[in-house]
Amino acid sequence: QVQLVESGGGLVQAGGSLRLSCAASGRTLSNYAMGWFRQAPGKERELVATISWGGGYTTYADSVKGRFTISRDSAKNTVYLQMNSLKPEDTAVYYCAANYGTTIGSRPNYWGQGTQVTVSS
Repeated sequence: QVQLVESGGGLVQAGGSLRLSCAASGRTLSNYAMGWFRQAPGKERELVATISWGGGYTTYADSVKGRFTISRDSAKNTVYLQMNSLKPEDTAVYYCAANYGTTIGSRPNYWGQGTQVTVSS
């Protein structure tokens, strides 16, 4: 069993930055692909960024390319999402997810509880 706890969300002005953290416990994250999803009010949950278990392969949604960076620290069993040049449309609840294997998939094995990110214009 893997427990994921997100932190780092908050209120920021447009153009600002936030760094989200996802700390895992219960099991090491090696052999797990990790991802960040987000869900805005009235919208479906969308995949924002993924990172392979080794950290060498990352993917991003077109809407965040060049602004967000996903990374992982295996020693700390933690995944990060650095968000720069934030826009009001980035406002959402952000969820961390873990999936055993090479890809995050559409139904990851484990989810965090979510952290709210609000970007004011």
